[in-house]
Amino acid sequence: MMPTFASHLDALGQWRAQADAKLANLARFAREHDLLDEASSEWFEAMRHRLSGEKLMVAFVAEFSRGKSELINAIFFSDKGRRMMPASAGRTTMCPVELGYDAQDPVGLSLLPIETRLEAASLAEYRRQTKAWTWIELDLGNPDGMAEALSQVVRTRTVSTQEAARLGFWSEDHPDDNPPLQADGQVEVPVWRHARINLPHPLLKRGLVVLDTPGLNAIGTEPELTLGLLPQAHATVFILGADTGVTKSDLAIWRDHLSGPALARFVALNKIDALADPLSTPEQVQDVIARQCHSVAQTLEIPPEHVFPISARQALAARLSRDAGGLTDSRLEAFESALSEGLLPRRRDNLAQAAGDGAQQFQSQLTRRFGEMRRLFADQLLELRGLRGKSAGKVQLMLQRVQAEATEFEQCTARLQAMRSVHARMLKGVMHDLSSDRLRTEVDVLQQVLGGSWLPLGAKRSFIELCSRLRDLIEQAQQRNDEIHAMLVASFAKLNAEFGFSLVAEALLDVRKYTEDLNLIERNYVQYLGLSQAFRLAQPGFQEQFRRMLISRLRVVFETVSNDIELWNKTASAQVDSQLRERRRNFKRRYETLDRIQSASSDLDSRLQEVQEQDERVLQLQTRLGTLVNELTEVLSQDALQPAPMLLPNDVAALSLDLSLASGMSSALAGESVHGALGA
Repeated sequence: MMPTFASHLDALGQWRAQADAKLANLARFAREHDLLDEASSEWFEAMRHRLSGEKLMVAFVAEFSRGKSELINAIFFSDKGRRMMPASAGRTTMCPVELGYDAQDPVGLSLLPIETRLEAASLAEYRRQTKAWTWIELDLGNPDGMAEALSQVVRTRTVSTQEAARLGFWSEDHPDDNPPLQADGQVEVPVWRHARINLPHPLLKRGLVVLDTPGLNAIGTEPELTLGLLPQAHATVFILGADTGVTKSDLAIWRDHLSGPALARFVALNKIDALADPLSTPEQVQDVIARQCHSVAQTLEIPPEHVFPISARQALAARLSRDAGGLTDSRLEAFESALSEGLLPRRRDNLAQAAGDGAQQFQSQLTRRFGEMRRLFADQLLELRGLRGKSAGKVQLMLQRVQAEATEFEQCTARLQAMRSVHARMLKGVMHDLSSDRLRTEVDVLQQVLGGSWLPLGAKRSFIELCSRLRDLIEQAQQRNDEIHAMLVASFAKLNAEFGFSLVAEALLDVRKYTEDLNLIERNYVQYLGLSQAFRLAQPGFQEQFRRMLISRLRVVFETVSNDIELWNKTASAQVDSQLRERRRNFKRRYETLDRIQSASSDLDSRLQEVQEQDERVLQLQTRLGTLVNELTEVLSQDALQPAPMLLPNDVAALSLDLSLASGMSSALAGESVHGALGA
């Protein structure tokens, strides 16, 4: 059988685990040798979190009874030996369902009551309120019991039209969108607002999150589903019925929620088995399927190759019975292959580039530091060799010269303090315009327009203007950080010339790339500010949900920009502290060496040997650093869709080398300030 989406995702998970292991080796090496400053430590932590913990969300979207749950069962849960998500006739998912895994939470089903819609708190806020959810334990050893527990997602209850209106499921102004009114005057509504399934399934443990949605155009659609979860999905699968094609309701969902650009978007034409006709030849049936695919592509205005005819029911049955022929007939494997190739390589490339660029930058930073240390060692060796045959008086003169050089060098602290003061002031200006308070102020301008009338005709224009202002803030942050870079280049050049530093300003940071994230948010949200959504937007509850979710999405972008700028500036200034500390240690070592030599001439040869050994250890560290970075680069360049080699235990010899270097470097890297070393 062909590789499945599950096997491809598993291969990506193995690649991520192997890359994380190599990155951990590099971080451990730097930590053991006291080479890890605060900025580098933060980068390692953030990058390892991305590799091991970053989620991959795939959303399944369709009208009711299009086969979403059956498709999820076929792709992800056929190994359980039965249906896990409810997919029987007449039983359809009534609330959004998230399937994922968090090792810190217990295995089970968490359900948020529909009554929470009456409260002001958003769904994102309820995620942090454990007591608000109803929790049901899932017995992993009992598939039937699990399936029964998961049937909670289809539960409904009847309420009065007044209660339905309060919950958002009934509107007197739009009777055509209301659910059917039962004989007793009651209306059927979902019992639950949202469901979260925490399950240690291998794919979910790899970071996959599956989002199963109810019909998006129902009047009671959860606002945060369309405003928050769907725009954040890395891939969206839109499911249609092969027997019906694109219905009016399907087309409304596509145009209102899915027609904009996204990382990956797929259309599955499900239930092709329903097109089988005993009075037609197989070729004629295939022609019908091909015409239906072409019609769907034409209606949705997408290329025909983006439409995948499948039979989720046939695929699930084939996988449960290990029927290779039935699986081929279901055409699911072709769809899974497209899903894998359209989503996973880009995912892998983004992670590989981020890890590779960061590791190369870290290597360059340490290489400069090693070069400075070896230069100082070379100066010491030259100085010590010049002492051979010198009298005690000559040694005393050299002691005085070292003390004078140290005193002169300490004059750089005033220059450094001035530079840091300017740097901090410039950075504060950058961070102010990226703060949450500034962002909230900008969004409040839009909120005033939304709350000004029942039909906020100027809302769309105001939102576009808001996005334009936010792009200007990012552009302004870019320009200000460029000014910081220019200031550091000039300051570093003077410090290098006057005090013998070897400071190098980091490469220019590019935060303009995050304007594309703003563009995506603008495209996803602008549809809710048109006439088709005006009646929803006029509802105070929806307006508040819109504002909360918009701020949440924008905050992610601005926090990412500010974090990148802050980390770049920390890295740029960290080398100043590193070189300052190393120069002070060097002065201390020189003074102590001369002092010992003055007391006992036999110390000269031993000190020469000691400095030579320290220089050799630094060279070994530089070689080991290059080896670790090369190993990481090799893993990052592997094809993530192919199964990665099994992780091997850490190389014992390399680990022994690290430990021996650590013990040897401890004396070389230890020491106090030059003032403490030289006394008065």
